[in-house]
Amino acid sequence: MDESPNVIQYDDFAKVDLRVATVKSCETHPNADKLLVLQVDLGTEQRQILAGLRGAYEPDELVGRQIVVVANLAPRQMRGLESQGMLLAASDDERAVFGVLSPQRPMPPGAKVT
Repeated sequence: MDESPNVIQYDDFAKVDLRVATVKSCETHPNADKLLVLQVDLGTEQRQILAGLRGAYEPDELVGRQIVVVANLAPRQMRGLESQGMLLAASDDERAVFGVLSPQRPMPPGAKVT
């Protein structure tokens, strides 16, 4: 089987820990035009996640919403704040329209996405 650079093995994918999180608060980043700062509940802990969704969502649209996050991504500094995970979202080819991925029905925070 010819493997392109975009193909990964199952063992690589299995390393990604996808979890359901509930957005507790969301605000605009004070020093970035595109970033929102989300405080999320992962069941056993609270985390801060920065996401480039400003303009696609108003902060209050995300509060209370359940989202899917990569829970085992190493923290990263972004414009002076630490992001402790990554949320999953779909976008069109121009990255003009975003849709944050959410479970179809309410799930407990921290539920594993399989």
